[in-house]
Amino acid sequence: MFVSIVVPCRNEAHYIAECLDSILACDYPKDQFEVLVVDGMSDDGTRKVLADYAAKHPQIRMLDNPRRITPVALNTAIRAARGDVIVRMDAHVVYPKNYVSRLVAALDEFGADNVGAVLKTLPANDRPMGRAIAIGMSHPFGVGTSYFRIGTDQPRWVDTIAFFCVKRSTFDRVGLFDEELIRHQDGEFNARLIRAGGRILLIPDIVSYYYARSTLHQVGRMFYQYGYFKPLVAKKLGRFMTVRQLIPPGFVLALAVTALAALLWKPALLLLALVAGSYALVVGGCAVQTSLKQGPRTGLALAAVLPVIHVSYGTGFWRRVVELMLPKRHAAAERAAELPLSR
Repeated sequence: MFVSIVVPCRNEAHYIAECLDSILACDYPKDQFEVLVVDGMSDDGTRKVLADYAAKHPQIRMLDNPRRITPVALNTAIRAARGDVIVRMDAHVVYPKNYVSRLVAALDEFGADNVGAVLKTLPANDRPMGRAIAIGMSHPFGVGTSYFRIGTDQPRWVDTIAFFCVKRSTFDRVGLFDEELIRHQDGEFNARLIRAGGRILLIPDIVSYYYARSTLHQVGRMFYQYGYFKPLVAKKLGRFMTVRQLIPPGFVLALAVTALAALLWKPALLLLALVAGSYALVVGGCAVQTSLKQGPRTGLALAAVLPVIHVSYGTGFWRRVVELMLPKRHAAAERAAELPLSR
């Protein structure tokens, strides 16, 4: 089967060459795949790198994404794709040689509608904060039961995966990606796929390597956006997909409510201490465990990373809930445009 690999990309000058090299080195027949890199008008030198690769490798085509957001990039590539199977591969990731061939084979082997691989998070640098961010983004306490992040020892039917490998006909049946969702467009698509009777498979024998963000600010912005778009996805679907999506917002709400109650009624300080203390105890345990393996500086950094992940996510979530409840709110596209784009 001819495969179209789609790569949404924006300001990835530090990573795009390594990503494309890993794609071009894949063991899938060279005359049986194309690579569509959809660039969000990068201004960091990425476009020159892409132009050079496209000039040297006929499989690669560069497409423009003037709106600069991921769902538009995906839809642009899908409409332009020639493949019977479409595989998403992100620019911030390095892939094993059998990534494409294994995912494509798994579609028929398991009777799956969408197949994905485990995503192992690597630190952006070798500093303690870089290592701690990578640990936090693949830790069960950090991201819950996101199996594509924390790993699995056997093929598993899941609610979502990091990227996708689907037959082109699936988009005819389910539709393209929702362009209102800067974040979590993949989760919303997968929910529609499951609702239509589809099945999503995570296979453990293929691992791709994702470079995490390098600073707390970048991590906070990313998870704030994750949380910000979850209520909109739930509104579109009529439900939240998993309980884990509600845990960080529940924690932030509990903190806010008990803190406000403590201002009005001093005995409520005990409740605030219970909520904050219980959370701090778990974070501390994770930090100690990491300190024993990675050193005390990385452990201390993780103690900052985990609250940033959870509080940023929860804060973004509640901001969007309030916005959806307010009358005469701005159009969704205008609100989304106010958010700083990641990278």
